[in-house]
Amino acid sequence: MNTELSEYNRLLKLKNYSRSTINTYTYYFEMFLDHFKGKDVGKRTKNEVMDFLLKESEKNFSAAYQNQLVNSIKFYYEKVLGRQKEFYNLPRAKKPFKLPVVFSEEEIVLLFDQVENFKHKCILYLIYSGGLRISEAVNMKVGDIDSTQNLIVIKGAKGKKDRTTLLSQTLLEMLRKYYSVFKPKEYLFEGETGGQYSIKSIQNIFNKALAASGIKKNATVHSLRHSFATHLLERGTDLRYIQELLGHESSKTTEIYTHVTKKAMDKIVSPLDNLNI
Repeated sequence: MNTELSEYNRLLKLKNYSRSTINTYTYYFEMFLDHFKGKDVGKRTKNEVMDFLLKESEKNFSAAYQNQLVNSIKFYYEKVLGRQKEFYNLPRAKKPFKLPVVFSEEEIVLLFDQVENFKHKCILYLIYSGGLRISEAVNMKVGDIDSTQNLIVIKGAKGKKDRTTLLSQTLLEMLRKYYSVFKPKEYLFEGETGGQYSIKSIQNIFNKALAASGIKKNATVHSLRHSFATHLLERGTDLRYIQELLGHESSKTTEIYTHVTKKAMDKIVSPLDNLNI
């Protein structure tokens, strides 16, 4: 690993970036170094950087690709070299607006009915009942279940912030039974040889249940989190509370669920129907 790449990678780790972000930024920065192979990348002009960005953007027009590419280079110049913030006037692709895939309450019951393994059932129940990300489920420790206050404590969630979410009484009873049988040592859900349960294993559990259920939706484990938020909204929970439970920084992120709940729409009456005509 050359000096620039080594220092780049070291600073990403020092700033406590997630493993996936470190891998992504490092991959794009290596592309950048290869483009200027034999040259001092620290002395490249803004125009030279722009030429590289435009050339790479022509290969992939997705918003996510372009944003990550630009941000990986900005990290080098602004964080590693300590330069002032630079704006690259790149014609960025707009991120497409996509509605989240959500299950109805009836579909959740059908989906969970397909899971026979008790431990696997507990995992999916946990994710749905608390609106967890899959990474939050695998990182959960035994002590993060606060039965005295009926809360689930999520430590170091996205954005490195702690938060709490709902602890279902149904889930709590299941977890007590689960604990007495499996006796996890550190993580709430552990593999056969100990240590964290793998994300891949949870995805496999979910995909198997989805296939068996016959539900024809392009859903992922994250759809359980989307369903948690949508079902709370449909049952009258204030959007601000849902935002807190999900750990969203901006209310704009949470507002997407207003686009997918038909029950909420059914409560809105056309102004014409309020007229005495």
